[in-house]
Amino acid sequence: MIEYDEYKQKLTALGPVITDLSAALDLDGARAEIARLEEETAQDGFWNDLERSQKVQQRLKQLKNKVGRQEKLIGEWEDLKTLVEMALEEDDESLLPELTDGYAKLETKVEEARLETLLSGEYDSNNAILTLHAGAGGTEAQDWTEMLYRMYTRWAERHGFSYQTLDYEAGDEAGIKSATISIEGENAYGFLKSENGVHRLVRVSPFDANSRRQTSFSAVEVMPEIPDDNTIEIRPEEIEMQVFRSSGAGGQHVNKTSSAVRLIHIPTGVVVACQTERSQFQNRDNCMKMLRAKLMELKAQQHAEKISDIKGVQMKIEWGSQIRSYVFMPYTLAKDTRTGYEMGNINAVMDGDIDGFINAYLTAQATGELKK
Repeated sequence: MIEYDEYKQKLTALGPVITDLSAALDLDGARAEIARLEEETAQDGFWNDLERSQKVQQRLKQLKNKVGRQEKLIGEWEDLKTLVEMALEEDDESLLPELTDGYAKLETKVEEARLETLLSGEYDSNNAILTLHAGAGGTEAQDWTEMLYRMYTRWAERHGFSYQTLDYEAGDEAGIKSATISIEGENAYGFLKSENGVHRLVRVSPFDANSRRQTSFSAVEVMPEIPDDNTIEIRPEEIEMQVFRSSGAGGQHVNKTSSAVRLIHIPTGVVVACQTERSQFQNRDNCMKMLRAKLMELKAQQHAEKISDIKGVQMKIEWGSQIRSYVFMPYTLAKDTRTGYEMGNINAVMDGDIDGFINAYLTAQATGELKK
């Protein structure tokens, strides 16, 4: 059958691509690091240092997942080559659906592996901290911010990432004024750094009695979670800690006890807050994570060689500064102004289907075609 010859050619052409991907992912280096870390776990006293042992175990899991995914991809490619050879030899038409389905899945996995090679930034493999702020517009903007909050938590769930709400300030009537979410998973920051910027909504407002079309804005700030190491030194005497009672109508998001914590970094004036945990100590730990990330961001802005790896300059939350527009009326469309990528199924986007935007951003960034 002519279809089998075509698939044979396609699979043959994929061979060098998969080989190049393995080299770009540095699988040999990953295997060497796995061996070194496993040797460390076997040493006496390894489990005595809980913090170090947890970091090693997390790194081992990441490396093994990386190697395992690529080895599985190679195995599936080899299986499909065997299948097409068998089909040609036996002239068996019944194998075509299996081959068609298998090749489509393989192409998807090759694309995912290719995107992983684009995540070469210093912090791309880290967890991400997202902060959302409602722009001008009152209830409408606050409702839009809550819609974005839902979109990102749905995206995390789709990818098997865990997330935790660190801070949540409810809106006056509906929605949220601001929220901070920690999203934990391999390459979480690498993927989500594309979301940093102003997001614009156009729709008929449910809060307008005259059913007029309105435009709202919300800002999304994305930072990598920075490990507690010597990269950023935070001295106790440089921190002012305030304890307050959680407030707002955050429902399950907010714990209304006097355990909420606000930290002020005196030298820089950076302020972070967390009010979602029942324990004051847990809230303080989360505040320290956010503070460390913000100070690393400031440090990066002061050192031009790293600025592109963290995040760009924050723009005003208003017209003309958006990175993406979401239109619900008179038509439905989500379009990224930096890459030109667009998607008409707005409901799917709001349910967390934003991988197309992320992939387009990473590809444009790697090829130097990203619009400012």
